[in-house]
Amino acid sequence: MLFIGSLIAAFVLSLSLTWFIRGYALKRGIVDEPNEDRKIHHTPTPLLGGVAIVLSFWTVIGVVALATDFFPSRYIPVDFLWGMFLASLVLVLGGAFDDRFRLSPSKQIVFPLAAVAIIVASGIGISFVSNPLGEGLLRLDALQWELGTFFGRPIAFVLVADVFTVIWLLGMMYTTKFLDGLDGLVGGITAIGSFILFALSLSDKTFQPDVALVSLVLAGAILGFLVWNLHPARIFLGEGGSVWLGFMLGLLAILSGGKVATALLIVGLPALDVVWVIIRRLFLEKKSPVIGDSKHLHFRLLHAGFSHRSAVLLLWGISAAFGVLSLIFQTRGKVYLLAMLLMVMFLLAIWVTKRSKSFSDRPHS
Repeated sequence: MLFIGSLIAAFVLSLSLTWFIRGYALKRGIVDEPNEDRKIHHTPTPLLGGVAIVLSFWTVIGVVALATDFFPSRYIPVDFLWGMFLASLVLVLGGAFDDRFRLSPSKQIVFPLAAVAIIVASGIGISFVSNPLGEGLLRLDALQWELGTFFGRPIAFVLVADVFTVIWLLGMMYTTKFLDGLDGLVGGITAIGSFILFALSLSDKTFQPDVALVSLVLAGAILGFLVWNLHPARIFLGEGGSVWLGFMLGLLAILSGGKVATALLIVGLPALDVVWVIIRRLFLEKKSPVIGDSKHLHFRLLHAGFSHRSAVLLLWGISAAFGVLSLIFQTRGKVYLLAMLLMVMFLLAIWVTKRSKSFSDRPHS
């Protein structure tokens, strides 16, 4: 009942708060203007939607922590909870500031970096990953140095684990940030990822009910927001929401025991697209990788003749399919799945390119 109640509470609260925040953003003029060619909405659309998700999530988690003995827990001790909360606060406040004042990319990155620093300082990190080439684990915490204590808890710098955690979380945040181009796309994929990690956390091999509950609350908060964000969207995530969802998905992968491969399979297609876009902008077009354009895969699907909703459903379907498969296959099998995902990306890119050319060559009335 706690799981079902938390899911419903997060959904209802997010649904209600999104309505309130939408009105606030419209009143304050915190909107996304359709003033660039790559933007596909036609009217000013309010931002700050991610604030509703974050507030709903932490309200439900806070009530569970205060009203039950579920938190703090074995896999999410009190240090982790405070680190997650403070990092979330930094991201949502920084994102709201950016939505209001339109910060440059060099200033935007300050908030993700600060959030990751808080997570590392709170002791959350990837200490091990499954060996993709055989049995056993690959330890990432062999090289570490104690830096002192914080409220009686020793703080250490763990070279490989901390660097890996920073790169992983930043990569997840910027994947969802760059993916946020179609209505409901980021929210849907993150919700799918939350349900997959919920199922994984309750499996016999893992069994982490605390991580499962956090995953379910996140899914509920996203679904409440999606009611307002599906095409045609009446509110957007905004900067804070788009990076926070990637941050939380990456964090849940860490908390569930270094399930990096599972999270990669869920966001693999967008992640590969982001890698290709960065390579293309840097080395082929000789321009900054943070300057937006309409050449992301989700935009190219529209150019190929997909409707807005069908493009989103296709990408949701690929994420869900590989996410479910990740529950079935073990470590070596997930390596094969990642290779298969790379092939899907390659074939889809070829098909979309040919389809786009064919579609653009047709006479239009």
